[in-house]
Amino acid sequence: MDILHLVDRFEELFNQSRSIPLTRQVVVDEDRMLDLVDQMRVSIPDEVKKAQLILSQKDRILAQAHEEANRTISLAREKSEQLMEKDAVVQAAHARADQVVARARSEAENVRNEADQYVVERLATLQMELERILNQVQNGIATVERDLYPEEPEETLEVVEGEVIGED
Repeated sequence: MDILHLVDRFEELFNQSRSIPLTRQVVVDEDRMLDLVDQMRVSIPDEVKKAQLILSQKDRILAQAHEEANRTISLAREKSEQLMEKDAVVQAAHARADQVVARARSEAENVRNEADQYVVERLATLQMELERILNQVQNGIATVERDLYPEEPEETLEVVEGEVIGED
């Protein structure tokens, strides 16, 4: 039986008892009072055992909670360290990627410059070749015109390497 219920019954017994006039004493039903005291003697050890059990469970639950909290904190620290390592790896990867991109741009610029230089050289060679061919064409035209129009003055022109030299 619940100890609080027994205390309530004990109080009820006291309240129902007759008081002795002009004193603070009461007359209590002895059998009922002894019965309640016996029930309390039986009930109190059970209540104390329950309280002790609850206290031990509380201590066990608190210990488990502390253990779980420590485990959670440990896992959180590990996760944090992993995230920081990942962040460091990501930053290193970005830095490496920036280096690769910068080197690729530099190499591309070098290739572009070399290609432009090659084109200029080839075009200059082509220009010289075309000038040589143009001089040959002009000399051929002049030769044909001399043969075609022999009556013109005897002034002959000679073209050498892109220069016109007049002969007397």
